Amino acid sequence: MTIRVLIADDQQLVRTGFQMILDAQPDMEVVAAVADGAEAVSEARRLRPDVCLLDIRMPKLDGLEVTRALAGPGVENPLRVVIVTTFDLDEYVYGALRSGATGFLLKDSGPTLLIEAVRAAAAGDALVSPSVTVRLLQHLAAPRRTMLPVNDPLTDRELDVVRLVAKGRTNQEVAAELFVSLSTVKTHLGSIMAKLGVRNRVEIAAWAWESGVVS
Repeated sequence: MTIRVLIADDQQLVRTGFQMILDAQPDMEVVAAVADGAEAVSEARRLRPDVCLLDIRMPKLDGLEVTRALAGPGVENPLRVVIVTTFDLDEYVYGALRSGATGFLLKDSGPTLLIEAVRAAAAGDALVSPSVTVRLLQHLAAPRRTMLPVNDPLTDRELDVVRLVAKGRTNQEVAAELFVSLSTVKTHLGSIMAKLGVRNRVEIAAWAWESGVVS
């Protein structure tokens, strides 16, 4: 199956570079490369790509506004959005994740991680690169002295899973570290998301860093 990608960035060199890298992959096709947020929303709604790569700072609508329009709470059939950013835009990244983005990528990450990010998002995996995820969440989330309240408290085993997810572990790695089956990990993740009221692994990790469950 070909992964259809939309690229939105106001820098032509970035758009061209990303498109060359992705179009060179046998399982990917760039269906649109646009220069502003308004066009990104319009083309994404028209083309329904599998993955939208969005810059944060764009004319007309920024990446945060585009993310809310395409993947925010209440959006029917939300698209999968990966935010492309740099470390000096922390508050925007965190807002984008809270607005429905499923992952993020650093602009200087290189071709391998770009391809990995697109494939991960297309597969529904929110965490793109464990090392990048952990570093960004550490940097973004201001730890609290007390755990954020939840309606239904997490069990000790669910907290174990949360800590490992927040540290960037894959499902397979979580299963190996906790000596449980992969299906058990998936069951725990479903329960955790329901209890926390979150939609993906990035939001689980963000909650963990915010709450001081990991530090």
